[in-house]
Amino acid sequence: MRVKKQAFTMIELVFVIVVLGILSAIAIPKFAATRTDAQISKGRADISSIRSAIMTERQSRLITGDSKFIEVGTGSDGNGNPQLDKGALFGGVLTYGIKDSATAGHWTNTGGYSDVNTTTYNYQVSQTPVSFTYTRSNGVFTCSKTSGSAKSKEYCGKLID
Repeated sequence: MRVKKQAFTMIELVFVIVVLGILSAIAIPKFAATRTDAQISKGRADISSIRSAIMTERQSRLITGDSKFIEVGTGSDGNGNPQLDKGALFGGVLTYGIKDSATAGHWTNTGGYSDVNTTTYNYQVSQTPVSFTYTRSNGVFTCSKTSGSAKSKEYCGKLID
């Protein structure tokens, strides 16, 4: 009688485990880099939308004779125009505001509204916050490539260049 082999040998199992370990050692760092790249891409898209919306709001105001950029705050200005963060972050200029969250790939308002001319936001890339400032006097929404940690400066460059 012949006996058929119905199972894997121990050597075959060890070989498969070693191969899977090598593949995972290569794949996990690549996955982490891909996640950071995705957060940077999302941030770039958000920044473009925010900047475009700020300019669109300015154009709307120019038509009515108001030459100012959108005001900092969460409500409406004296003329009934929305302020920058009405309802949610950038809700005064975006159709759907952004939820305030300090997790990776999200925005948070860090400057508050004590200064009527500027406010500061952080965009989180991995564990690194990148600080953005909106300046009402000229409508500029940007980050600084010269201040903050080395990673923050690097991510700032990737987000706005």
